[in-house]
Amino acid sequence: MPRSFIAGFSAARVMAIIRGSDAAASVETARTLFAEGFRYVEVSLTTKDALHVIQVIRESAPAGCSIGAGTVLTARDAADVAAAGGQFIVTPAVTPSIEAGVRQGLPVVAGALSPTEVWLAMQHGASAVKLFPASVGGPGYLRSLRDPLPDIPFLAVGGVGLTDVVEYLRAGAVGVGVGGPLVGDAAAGGDLAALRERARSYLAAAQGFSA
Repeated sequence: MPRSFIAGFSAARVMAIIRGSDAAASVETARTLFAEGFRYVEVSLTTKDALHVIQVIRESAPAGCSIGAGTVLTARDAADVAAAGGQFIVTPAVTPSIEAGVRQGLPVVAGALSPTEVWLAMQHGASAVKLFPASVGGPGYLRSLRDPLPDIPFLAVGGVGLTDVVEYLRAGAVGVGVGGPLVGDAAAGGDLAALRERARSYLAAAQGFSA
């Protein structure tokens, strides 16, 4: 599963991250993103009724689309996500949820920043590393990390604006994860039409990149 997950993500190149204060709006946000062509959506466990949101989205997600959970910290979190139908988990750091997620059979994108954290995340069984917060060092820092660690799949997350997408891909990221700059106020009941426009822009940037 990890290899197919990474291959799928490498093709998609961009993942949406929902942190919503309204459960119904979070569901509609995910459905809108899928309708616009996103294949990977992460719902942070800080979202209101996050596990229910994940369950509802999974039941109606189009074929070929995946719904996962973010801010997964503990073994209990990982078990709850699996029970809700989550298809992958994302952590903000090197946490107990990495090995727990692997035991649940879920791909894990583990948060890390330093070379030591990156290495530890992979040793704990992560499928990929979420460079977080990526904005601390930018694409240049990712490029420096990849020099000694060329075989580790990196996902750049944290402060990734539209104009940053190609730069992170050029630096060697398999993809980027985008929250606020993409989702805006949609997961709080905001403008879905504006979300659609932003979604199209991010997808165009990601798919327009040529390695």
